[in-house]
Amino acid sequence: EPGGPGRPGFLLMEWIEEGRPGPGFWEAFGRGLAALHRHTGPRYGFDQDNFIGRLPQSNTWHDCWPAFFQAERLEPQVARARASGRWSHDWEAPLERLYARLDELLPSTPPPSVLHGDLWSGNALVAADGTAALIDPATYYGHRETDLAMTELFGGFEAGFYEAYREAWPLEPGYEARREVYNLYHLINHLNHFGSGYAGSVASVLRRFG
Repeated sequence: EPGGPGRPGFLLMEWIEEGRPGPGFWEAFGRGLAALHRHTGPRYGFDQDNFIGRLPQSNTWHDCWPAFFQAERLEPQVARARASGRWSHDWEAPLERLYARLDELLPSTPPPSVLHGDLWSGNALVAADGTAALIDPATYYGHRETDLAMTELFGGFEAGFYEAYREAWPLEPGYEARREVYNLYHLINHLNHFGSGYAGSVASVLRRFG
């Protein structure tokens, strides 16, 4: 029972009336996300665990970003894929090589930004007043590039969004490579949710970086 034994619970959610994007919507959205990312926490993680889709997401606090990304993002998803038989034995060696390279591939202590955590187009709405509204977060404090990477995994947003974000808060060199590493988490999550249709994408990232 949601409220505990003998205690009924309820879920209270805000209703968002949808509208249409007006001129400058994507640019305002990009600037707004950069402003959100300016809010930072003490470390990487969150005060409680949550969910990514229907699967648990671990948010144990870490002082080092690559250590957090390996222990709280990649390793739990890999463990689920192994347990379900969706993980290929051929991926083991490149995965270990990727783990060994994370300190080189990812920044050690980027600002721990508050993140949406699952920012694809289905979780971004246009509210009635024409502004962007984000739903279904998988929130934690982490490297802001993970949110941007996720927006590009399934087609991406309009170019004005990215231009405005980068104008508000430029990205460090090497983002394109880090984007692929960060999206490996979401690809394995989709492998766990939806099956072998994502196996080729997982294998491709592991071959590139491992």
